[in-house]
Amino acid sequence: MQHTIRSSEQRVRQAGAVRLAITALLGCLVLPSFLLADANPADADSDTEVATLSYLDQLPPLLDRQVFFGDPEITGSQISPDGKYLTFNKPYEGVPNVWIKGLDEDWDAARPLTADKRPLPGYFWSEDSKFLLYVQDKGGNENFHVYAVDPSAEPEEATGVPPARNLTPIEGVRAIIYAVPEATPGQILVGLNDRDPALHDVYRLDLATGERELLIENDSNVAGWLTDLDGNVRMAVRQTSDGGTETLKVEDGKLGDVVYSCNWQESCGPVRFHKDGKRVYMISNKGEDVDLSQLYLMDAETGETELLESDPEGEVDLGGTIFSDKTEELIATVYVGDRTRTYPKTQELKDALAFLEKELPDGEISFSPQTNDDRLVKVVVSSDVDPGTVYVYDWQEGTVEKLYESRPELPSENLAPMQAIRYEARDGLTIPAYLVTPKGVKAENLGLVVVPHGGPWARDTWGYNSNAQFLANRGYAVLMPNFRSSSGFGKAFLNAGNKEWGRAMQHDISDGVKYLVDKGIADPDRVCIMGGSYGGYATLAGLTFTPELYACGVDIVGPSNLITLYNSLPAYWGPIVKMFALRMGDPEVEEDRAMMIDRSPLTHVDKIEDPLLVIQGANDPRVKKAEADQIVIAMRDKGLPVEYILAPDEGHGFRGRENRLAMYARIEQFLDHHIGGRHQESMEEDVAAKLADITVDPASVEAPKIATGLDLAKKTPLPAVDVANVALGTHYYTSNLSVQGQQIAVESTRVYKAADKDGESVLHLDASATSPMGTATDNFVVDGESLRPLERLVKQGQATVELTYGGREVTGQIQAGPQQMPVSLELEAPVFGSDAALDA
Repeated sequence: MQHTIRSSEQRVRQAGAVRLAITALLGCLVLPSFLLADANPADADSDTEVATLSYLDQLPPLLDRQVFFGDPEITGSQISPDGKYLTFNKPYEGVPNVWIKGLDEDWDAARPLTADKRPLPGYFWSEDSKFLLYVQDKGGNENFHVYAVDPSAEPEEATGVPPARNLTPIEGVRAIIYAVPEATPGQILVGLNDRDPALHDVYRLDLATGERELLIENDSNVAGWLTDLDGNVRMAVRQTSDGGTETLKVEDGKLGDVVYSCNWQESCGPVRFHKDGKRVYMISNKGEDVDLSQLYLMDAETGETELLESDPEGEVDLGGTIFSDKTEELIATVYVGDRTRTYPKTQELKDALAFLEKELPDGEISFSPQTNDDRLVKVVVSSDVDPGTVYVYDWQEGTVEKLYESRPELPSENLAPMQAIRYEARDGLTIPAYLVTPKGVKAENLGLVVVPHGGPWARDTWGYNSNAQFLANRGYAVLMPNFRSSSGFGKAFLNAGNKEWGRAMQHDISDGVKYLVDKGIADPDRVCIMGGSYGGYATLAGLTFTPELYACGVDIVGPSNLITLYNSLPAYWGPIVKMFALRMGDPEVEEDRAMMIDRSPLTHVDKIEDPLLVIQGANDPRVKKAEADQIVIAMRDKGLPVEYILAPDEGHGFRGRENRLAMYARIEQFLDHHIGGRHQESMEEDVAAKLADITVDPASVEAPKIATGLDLAKKTPLPAVDVANVALGTHYYTSNLSVQGQQIAVESTRVYKAADKDGESVLHLDASATSPMGTATDNFVVDGESLRPLERLVKQGQATVELTYGGREVTGQIQAGPQQMPVSLELEAPVFGSDAALDA
């Protein structure tokens, strides 16, 4: 019996910034039959199909796509911090919602707590177990709001569940949860970008009343904040102008000294505070002689670090940490190589894991403390052919009890094992990958689906993968390559992909195909590429740069044009946008722009030879709908075979059940038609209706509007500033103006001086200009840290302009002689001042 212990995603705790994200779902939808006539006739050669597909009769039974992609009966369980309740996701009125029952109650006693019309991306408990909190957006736009439900409240007649209160009810705003401190169980810390769409200010949010208290106004391009265990904001992380990362102290809501930094080709950042409040756990690969990310303890005042641990096997980056909820001590570290390895740090955990290894079935064990006293622990046992069974372990009593199976209807005996493989890229770099081949047949001359992961700064891992198992059940081998630029394998491997989109990164994928062909595993005439997000880009790049390798492609929310992708990144990615410029390319740099145009599949669309299925969520904030529209229009206009699936109620991936099942229904039809396999012909009525509804005729697609100029500037963060670089003192200028042949001399003076206003540091920028037309003065007062304008007074002759600047508004008046005009402007984002203020 072999066990691997791995950590699961832990319940939101007080330590560190909480990231509630949606994992993009791969998938596609069906196309009307009349469009199939546009497919390449060579793909339907009947003799080839008969000769190569005889092995399909030897496959396990064809499994209903519902068991792979339908909503599980029970999933996403959590135990309340006080150990009294179990919450979990279960369909309510056809949509997965949160249910609750007493931990010792029967499942029949469970009752729903939420009645949302769209699956929830995440939920968690308040530390005192009084409120269940969840996040939700609209149609996949990722503008998440935070909602609170009192489980003890009476259900509303209209919904059948207790009322849910929107704690962040601001349209167009994305809430980020930074901390859920045990010290203040009735309050959490959140970030809101209501003042500036590019930056999140820090608020303390009262769960009972919904009242918000502004703690920190983010005017310094901070990308993330870290609290200590009492919920005090103590550190900030931001990207430097050259793409590096710096960690700064935060004192009384103000940024202090930089205590740790690394350059743009390195990774570094805080994990959480040590329980002593004086030290911080850090992950870093800083240093010329360091490749893998390691765990450190850093003095929060001095920045001095102590190395705690690196991978004992010297293979991969630190993958995660597990802390005790009771003692706040580090109890385990996690590394993800070919398989996941966990290293206990306490004897208690070693004993617990030894007990679980003995008592539970074979598989990987994920271990997540749930209650504040550490007594109850959620344990999941899973494998490559089993999505997992959930248990509750009583640490105090030394007992373990089964709660439920994730997908009891899924027959593991008919699923295919996943194996880790290695192959060599054309430049000699070793590429780690995973391979799944259909169960019951020899791994010879198979149809192959290559599935590059998204990110691209992410990676594939060993374990149950519904997408891979679905494809293997349909008769295909599945290759999941961790191409260069994938994370987790050290900074050298990551940096080997810098500005290699569509080149070396794509070569790694192509070389994986050739490896499997040379091994005799893949039939070179029956290879399709399919991926989401960056994997969608890799799909388009594969069809344009190496059309000879592939017989078809499925692009799921993938960018087709690197310039428009860069220019349409969400505003709140502004603090880290330099990473894209350095790793993907900067369209403002002439050489990079030329490279990005050349690496854009849209540029080479006429090289596509084989059918393409494009899948897109209309509300995707990361890869905009325009990316899909562009490639569909270009292929349509060139008479190339293209199909288009567009879900109006989805974003970067499909969350809705009908959308998801419709996507996969079309995927299996598409693959079967073009590379030969098998597919499920039956389809539920609601899924078939959804499939018809979200299938788009390419002839109807109109050219998208691309954000440029002012539209682009409105969501781009203002540059970071360093007030120390402002040259205080008096500066003199002489200018000569030429007006209709006449020369006019203008003498100007600017005085820059530091001052104090209401206890805050400011700069006074006083400018005056003298010419034959008279004297004009312009007096700016700007913030002493951010250089954002606060007040302005302009005088010339009898005209006076007096302005006051707020975060997103300008008020004041203009007076010209006896006439007065009020000024009241609403800004779409914060601004710098003009003239002397901008020069500063």
